[in-house]
Amino acid sequence: MAETETKNDAAVADEWAAALEAEEKSKTADAAAPAAAPTDPAQNGEAEQRILNQDEIDTLLGFDVKKEGGSNRNDGIFAILDKSMTAYEKLPMLEVVFDRMVRQLSTSLRNFTSENVDVSLDSMVSIRFEDYLNSIPLPALLVVFRAVEWENFGLVTVDSSQIYSMVDILLGGRKATKPLRVEGRPYTTIEQDIVKRMVDIVLAEMSSAFEPLSPASFHFDRLESNPRFATITRPGNPALLVRFRIDMVEDRGGMLEVLLPHTTLEPIRDLLLQMFMGENFGQDTVWEKHLGKELRSTIVEIEAVLDEKTVTLKDVMALKVGSTLLMDCTPDDPVTLRCGGIPVTTGVLGRIGENIAVSVHESIKRKMKETQEPV
Repeated sequence: MAETETKNDAAVADEWAAALEAEEKSKTADAAAPAAAPTDPAQNGEAEQRILNQDEIDTLLGFDVKKEGGSNRNDGIFAILDKSMTAYEKLPMLEVVFDRMVRQLSTSLRNFTSENVDVSLDSMVSIRFEDYLNSIPLPALLVVFRAVEWENFGLVTVDSSQIYSMVDILLGGRKATKPLRVEGRPYTTIEQDIVKRMVDIVLAEMSSAFEPLSPASFHFDRLESNPRFATITRPGNPALLVRFRIDMVEDRGGMLEVLLPHTTLEPIRDLLLQMFMGENFGQDTVWEKHLGKELRSTIVEIEAVLDEKTVTLKDVMALKVGSTLLMDCTPDDPVTLRCGGIPVTTGVLGRIGENIAVSVHESIKRKMKETQEPV
């Protein structure tokens, strides 16, 4: 009995060993098959997945440190975010408005300073409000103004070079020396008053420049020296930044910047989208002729009404076959012709052959405007 059990255990062990050996051979064959045959993703139905390295990720996000100056806000994710801002090129009338403002401002500043002043438009860009506040070189004076008709605010920034140049010219400073920037001190009351007077001139000329397009009144609201106190919109909101270069005698002058948030310009956005002044009021004769031709070919229904009578609901419910409705008219009474429920003209009822006809004996009534303002 013991020998029989020993033989059975040996047979089972041999079977397990044979099964394990066969399984190892099948795995070896499967691993060798892909190496022998070329890999074809189209045949296998699976595409190889590629993982981006660190340099490619930095380039995608705009943090390419290999470029000079570190990351560029015009690349990667920054470029995608900046697409939400509307570029000023999409508002063509703004260039016309500020070109007019440059000409008028040059004349006004010449009269204000009694010197030769040249104002030029340096640039017009769209920028986020927070980025602009962080880019203001200090010291500087910021004037918050109010657009009355648009019910919003704007910002005018005057740099230190322009402030000191204007102070020297108005208070009789030496023309031969270039104004120096005085660091570490706040602006005096005299300097602030001079800047306020100059900004009042700028706001008046800007109001005049917008006048042909849309009435706009810009009024001085407050004067700030800290950019954080001049917040007029949300930090992430886009705004239009217009830079003016003011050149005066003896290499004097500086920069003056006007910032208008896009929310401020929203009330007149449709007017700023025009390609030229009065575009919306222009007439297209070709379209007018085509529209008039199609209107004259329109099929409409005309009703000939002999008479109307007002009855009670009880009388209407009592109508049946054979009932007679007595009208308050005669066959010779005029017939009213209606189109779309509107009376057009009147005529006389008649007969031509087997058909009933209406002879029109009044001209068509063209309804004019009842209230017309005198010219």
